[in-house]
Amino acid sequence: MSTYAYPNPQAIFYQQFHAVRRDEVVGILMALFLGTFGAHHFYLRRTGMGILYLCFFWSGVPSILGFIECFFMPSRVREFNAIQAAAIAASLGIPIPIWNPAAVPAGVGFAQPQPTTAPGAGPAGAPAVGFVPMQPEPLKACPNCQKANPPGARFCTGCGTAL
Repeated sequence: MSTYAYPNPQAIFYQQFHAVRRDEVVGILMALFLGTFGAHHFYLRRTGMGILYLCFFWSGVPSILGFIECFFMPSRVREFNAIQAAAIAASLGIPIPIWNPAAVPAGVGFAQPQPTTAPGAGPAGAPAVGFVPMQPEPLKACPNCQKANPPGARFCTGCGTAL
């Protein structure tokens, strides 16, 4: 019997994450071509900045800022996707699934990990193949508002109820 309330939480995670994730290329193109109107901010759910750009689109300043911001969009989109993944995983009560590069079969087009010797990797410093980071402690979902909270939090950062 599984400890989860539903059959496959990781499948549900990937289904929900696919619905809310954003694409880096779309973000760059929006900042480049529609940055005057703040479309790239609306794309990342930053409506306050998007409205500010809309208020001043006639001045030309948002056009210059949109061009500059197109270089920062990949990292902003990655941050947005990471926050969404953490929130979905916390609401499902599972840790965030981590992609394991050592599990990729040879010839797929990804670089295979090289054997490395790490202190404490095995008995007497035996080589460890690849590096899989430690699984972070899962975030806590608030039972009241479903906001993701840090693992050691005693109260919800959104509504203040006890966790």
